[in-house]
Amino acid sequence: MCEYNENRSRKDNAAEVIYSPETVPVKPARKKTAGLALGFALSMALVSVLSVSIYKYNDENETADELAVSETEASVVSEYEAAQAVNSSSDEEVSESPAYKSVIELSAREDALSIPEIVKKVKPSVVGISSEFSSGTVSTGTGIIISDDGYIVTNAHVVQNTENSITERSFEIMVVLSDESRYEASVIGADSRTDLAVIKIFPEGKELVPAEFGDSDDLVEGELAIAIGNPLGFELYGSTTCGIISALNRTITVGEYEMTLIQTDAAINPGNSGGPLLNSSGQVIGINSSKIISDYAEGLGFAIPISSAQPIIDDLIENGYVTGRPMIGISGEDISEITAKYYNLPQGVCVWFITPDSAAEKSGIEAGDIIIGLDGQSIYTMEELNKMLDSYSAGDTVKITVYRRSTETQFEIPLQLDESRS
Repeated sequence: MCEYNENRSRKDNAAEVIYSPETVPVKPARKKTAGLALGFALSMALVSVLSVSIYKYNDENETADELAVSETEASVVSEYEAAQAVNSSSDEEVSESPAYKSVIELSAREDALSIPEIVKKVKPSVVGISSEFSSGTVSTGTGIIISDDGYIVTNAHVVQNTENSITERSFEIMVVLSDESRYEASVIGADSRTDLAVIKIFPEGKELVPAEFGDSDDLVEGELAIAIGNPLGFELYGSTTCGIISALNRTITVGEYEMTLIQTDAAINPGNSGGPLLNSSGQVIGINSSKIISDYAEGLGFAIPISSAQPIIDDLIENGYVTGRPMIGISGEDISEITAKYYNLPQGVCVWFITPDSAAEKSGIEAGDIIIGLDGQSIYTMEELNKMLDSYSAGDTVKITVYRRSTETQFEIPLQLDESRS
């Protein structure tokens, strides 16, 4: 390594190298004057000839170079103009069709309509529903026109009140169409277990627009989902929200029953109940239910799949209830483990209300009894009781194990299941 001082000169620790030119002795020239003169003349003549040849050669090369440069420049100009034309064409193509797709386009089906087209198509089929109850309370919701003669599907909780374990139907229902015309409606049938109901108006010659139903079994997670309804009442009538299908086949416990539902992040609020959840083709693939909401999370909406709702709707129209479904005929409340220990009672379902002329009344079950078993299997909640009843049919005979608080006794009661009509 070479080291230098501050003035950029090499330090003394590096060996200094001195180069000296080599001295070569020069011989004295001979005196040959005539020969030198002749040689000089011949050399000059040769130089002249060579100079002329070199000049001609250089001149020819320069001309060739100039031609080559001209041709190259022309080629470059042509290529530039061609590139400009391609870029101009590309710019036009880019302006006509973007190189990327929006989230809505990516989540839509191949034959999808635009969202404004979907709203235009479906909005005439969406109605507002106002229900009044004997307690003086009024609830509002949404409905879907399913036939041109006035049948409308909605949620059961829009036209029924189930407070205090007693089901009360609305005595006055008003339907508001998209053109703001109003009609009175009557309940054709309602099913609390699936939260579905069918009502009917008499349009008196008015042309109604039934919604188009799709296939919820054909859905995939991540595809576009659109909800139309009346969130928070008629002041926000006909609101549209948009999202995706977040999940399929969600098992959610709603009240006393388990339901299998579609999950979406499209906003569904009180008032949206009974309205349509739509795919990107503008087809109804679900019936929204705001009954299933959480105070601790956002972007969680649920809808009843239309493929499972359709048979219920058909049954309600034809019979007024869902046929073949077994029932005991009681309303009750779960006794938790803490309550059972505190009052020294068994865990089970405490009977609060017995439906008149039901299987429960005929078999001798009384209000205050605690149902603790069904055909030898322990029962702890109303949800478990209803789930077990689904494995039976109306008319089957089962054995109900009850604990009667008045006598502090436990016994079995044979009971023939009724057909549910609620």
